[in-house]
Amino acid sequence: MSQQPWQVVIIRHGTRTARKSEAFMNYAFYGEADGDYTTDYYLWVLRRGDETILVDTGYSAAGAEKRGRTVLIDPVEALARIGVTPEQAPPIVVTHAHYDHIGNISRFAGSELHIASSEYEFWTGEIAKKPLFSHFGDPHEVDDLSAADREGRLVRFSGEHELRDGIRLVEVGGHTPGQVMVEVDTSEGLVLLASDACHFVEELERDWLFASMADIPESYRALETIREHPADHLVTGHDPASMTDFEAYGEPLDGIATVIGRRP
Repeated sequence: MSQQPWQVVIIRHGTRTARKSEAFMNYAFYGEADGDYTTDYYLWVLRRGDETILVDTGYSAAGAEKRGRTVLIDPVEALARIGVTPEQAPPIVVTHAHYDHIGNISRFAGSELHIASSEYEFWTGEIAKKPLFSHFGDPHEVDDLSAADREGRLVRFSGEHELRDGIRLVEVGGHTPGQVMVEVDTSEGLVLLASDACHFVEELERDWLFASMADIPESYRALETIREHPADHLVTGHDPASMTDFEAYGEPLDGIATVIGRRP
């Protein structure tokens, strides 16, 4: 545990109600009845004293409209409520380059971006243009990553990367070629932000994969890595439980955010 622990703020900015058969790959194989299934959309804020790090930036209004997603609050507005603005240029961890995780990168034009090399190389390559991948990507948002690279703001890594004392990035792949999880030391213990290495708790408990996986064997291995992880708290990428399993943030994010750990 770091001597100076971090606080994790979980911000819910969007939602969608669909069917289980849309959420899980080959759902018919399990022989269970279909039903409504809620997917929530998050970004995460890591804070310690005057330091702030963003983990992903949520989806943009255009990205949400294109795919029929509900915007509960503009992510940048939500951040502003707790005093985090693009002008401060907070470092940003890109867990993976899907539209709902990099949708507002262009609004943080001065921020340093941290991304797995394999992730960046995939989304700037030809295979990413195939429909099975492009549905979840956005060429304009990938261009924002490339612009950051040209400006010297894109930091690439492979394997594990210690971003700050108490924050470690772990590349696991599976969902996307360079899917990253984030380990955070907090006053409440070790937090694992799984992002979309595990979308839902049910995915982990029942060994069901999400509908879109770039590498199926690696996706199963990522779930096993999470099961064996020594984390005290697991935060999945899209489970509504993130809004009930952790302490409510209160004002000024009342009803849209939860928190793990005290802010030193």
